[in-house]
Amino acid sequence: MLVDHIVKAYMKYRMEKIMRFRARPIHYQKQVFNSLLRKASRTQYGRRYKFDKIKSYTEFRDSVPLVSYEALWPWIDRAMRGEKNVLWPGRTKYFSKSSGTSNARSKYIPVTSENLRKNHIAGSWDAMTILYHHHPDVKVFHKKNLVLGGSLEKRIDYPKAVIGDISALMIDNMPGVARPFFVPKPKVSLMPDWEEKIEAISEIAISTPDIVLFGGVPTWNLVLFQKILEKTGKKDLTEIWPDLKVYFHGGVGFAPYRASFEKLIPRDDLVFLESYNASEGLFAIQDVLHQDLGLLLLLDRSIFFEFIPLEYYEEDERQAIPLWEVEKDRDYVIVISTNAGLWRYIPGDVIRFSSIFPYRIKVSGRTKQYINAFGEELMIHNVDEALGKVCPSQKVQIANYTVAPKYIDGGQRGRHQWYIEFAQAPKDIDRFARRLDHQLRKINSDYDAKRTGGLALDCLEIYALPSGTFDSWLKGRVKLGSQSKIPRLANDRRFVDQLIPILEAKSHGEFPH
Repeated sequence: MLVDHIVKAYMKYRMEKIMRFRARPIHYQKQVFNSLLRKASRTQYGRRYKFDKIKSYTEFRDSVPLVSYEALWPWIDRAMRGEKNVLWPGRTKYFSKSSGTSNARSKYIPVTSENLRKNHIAGSWDAMTILYHHHPDVKVFHKKNLVLGGSLEKRIDYPKAVIGDISALMIDNMPGVARPFFVPKPKVSLMPDWEEKIEAISEIAISTPDIVLFGGVPTWNLVLFQKILEKTGKKDLTEIWPDLKVYFHGGVGFAPYRASFEKLIPRDDLVFLESYNASEGLFAIQDVLHQDLGLLLLLDRSIFFEFIPLEYYEEDERQAIPLWEVEKDRDYVIVISTNAGLWRYIPGDVIRFSSIFPYRIKVSGRTKQYINAFGEELMIHNVDEALGKVCPSQKVQIANYTVAPKYIDGGQRGRHQWYIEFAQAPKDIDRFARRLDHQLRKINSDYDAKRTGGLALDCLEIYALPSGTFDSWLKGRVKLGSQSKIPRLANDRRFVDQLIPILEAKSHGEFPH
């Protein structure tokens, strides 16, 4: 109880800081801007672009290029090999492993010690502060909390680097004051084998009756909870943890999973708190609970934000704008400069401001087509590459296709459903599906991780569509004045739901949903 009282006092202090940057957002963003440039002025990247000569945002915009991961990779590679002062002062020890780009199976985002401390961990404390502000009786630091994270790894070609997803890096660097209140211990939480980890954590969780909060990606939590209910024979989680009240979530869209969690935890005062926590930084957190107002942009957490209007993103001379020029209800591609050494870096997210004072955002999409319903981060270029390798070997030709997630439902695992019009169909469609699934696992490490052991994601399914299905959809969309393009990958089932009536009409029966 003593720790909880001390934490409450600390949270009150932190809430005052949050209110200050909400009240003076531009002031704090300019402070971050000046601090980042000053600290990095003697790095190799800072000398290359003369950070010490930059005195204004306009000079920064005109002097430092907008970059993708591919453009920044040669600098990241040097930092991973242990070179000092490349993108940020000193050596960078940690690198967050994320989904691959067109040139790599995985990408590695630098995470400096300062970035962990002043952004990821500090932002997590901010989220906890908001929770305590709305629910001061929550007792997070009196009872126990369950966090399901990733794992760490070493690579022979980068012996000085510690690599893992951002949740694993945060668990490995969890402040000592918080460790006694979180389960499992890091040794278990960071186990590399997912099947062993889920089994071990389920046993620990069952024997810890005073859990009040849990956190992690929704898909993995559902896998864990289903395992726990199977082991205990209980009908819901409140029979195991009567005080369970809070879920911290992020990483994938939560809407498809909300009903499942409400069924698992049937209590009226259940609290969902969302964060926008990427490998590149913790960008925003939900500051108003029980309402969908958007996420509060964290403007004093060592990230300087810029935004490219989405309609200009594909232009050769695209220009970013600072926070003080954005407009409400307009889509922007987010651009960040951080204390991890990411300079005018484009993570690929598209956001929209739901309010300007305070600055709240909603993630509205990605610059590239993708599916990230289970944390797999499957990109369109992954699919193109896999089809390019599998179709010739199977003597298959595809006229048109779209892919959508089928969400975890009850005892069924999630999976990707492919709806394909074949110009030349495979002789064995199940074999073709297995080959395609195998190739995607080789190409995309996140997809492979979610497929391992079939814990969260089953082998993809393929449905062969009658000729003309997509044409029928396009004709209907043109009448409504919409874009006449087939979305190859969608992170929800809206497009597939529009196809179902067309399919049923063509087949004169019920088509599988």
